[in-house]
Parts: sequence; C-alpha cells; structure tokens
Amino acid sequence: MSFIISLAIFFIAIIIHEFSHGWVAYKLGDSTARYSGRLTLNPLAHIDLFGTIILPLLLIIMRSPFIFGWAKPVPVNFYNLRNPKRDMIWVGLAGPTSNIIFASVLSLIIKNISTPLFIHEFLVLGVWVNLILAVFNLIPIPPLDGSRVVFGLLPYQYSMRYANLEPYGFIIIFALIFLGLFDRIIFPVVEILANFLGAGMI
Repeated sequence: MSFIISLAIFFIAIIIHEFSHGWVAYKLGDSTARYSGRLTLNPLAHIDLFGTIILPLLLIIMRSPFIFGWAKPVPVNFYNLRNPKRDMIWVGLAGPTSNIIFASVLSLIIKNISTPLFIHEFLVLGVWVNLILAVFNLIPIPPLDGSRVVFGLLPYQYSMRYANLEPYGFIIIFALIFLGLFDRIIFPVVEILANFLGAGMI
C-alpha cells in the first residue's frame, strides 16, 4: 500500500506540473496543448511509459533516496505566445511554481488538521516529492524548466548558443546526478524549504 501511495503522489505531482505549463501557455496565447488534448488533468493524457511508470517503480523498489521521472512534456509553441521571449519565462516557471503551491497546501493540512500517523507521513512525503520536482526542474540545463527562464533572460545571440546545449542536456543531468547533484544541492535546498513549510522529514 505504501508503495502504491508513494507512486500515486509522484504521479499527481508531475501531472499538475505538466498541466500548469500548458495552462499558462494557453493564457499567454498558445493553444497547442489544448488542441492536442493535453490541457487536462486526466492522467492518461500525460503518461510516459518509461518516465512516469517504469523508472519511478524501479527507484521505489530499489529504495532510492529520490524519485526521478517525467510525464510526456506538454507541447508549447513559443512563437504563438504574445511575447515569446518574456512569456517563455512564465511558462517555464509554471511547472515548478505549481509544485511549490501543491506542497504548501499539503503543509497547511499537516499543520492544521490532525491525521493518523501514516497519513501524516504520506502528506510529508507529498511535500518533499513536490519540492524535489520544483527544485530539480529549476536547474538551468536544457530541457529543464530553469533553462527556459535563462533562455528568456539572455540576449538573443547568447540564447541561441545556450539552446544548442539541449541535445546534450540529459547527458549533463545524469552526469551531475552521478556526481552528487541530489545530495549536495537539491536535498539541502529541499530540506530548507520543507522545514520552512513545517514538513521536515520524520
């Protein structure tokens, strides 16, 4: 049961994350996600077999200290945005922001509603999963969301050079994970945020 609930928490977090990208893009002028049927919270529209199911399952089975995975990215045509360079920043921030908001709501429940211990533990887990997704995605390496923010802030000639990193992005990311990205950067930041929200690990 704990295995299923852990996976469900992760699944909900990444669906909210991807939906938020599409919703903000839609509000800023791009209807690509809507017309492709991705502007929905229906989980079936967002499942990536390996990234959403197989990889998180393997990590949970191996008792990994972190859960890593992804849903199918919501399609966004940045050229349809009313101000592509500026609005790219807001679309990029939408996913991590939604996870931080979700974590904050869960932390309010933790602090204000008395629950049995096992429910409390899963609420705390939900806070951590959402914060990990938010912090991880804010790393400024393409194709993570942080790269969209940097891309939108850089002058055009530099942003084009920066975009050329994208084919090598996952190689860089996995190399950083191997070198201790989670232990040295992500977990310390998440721990500070979780403690601030009143959801430190049990």
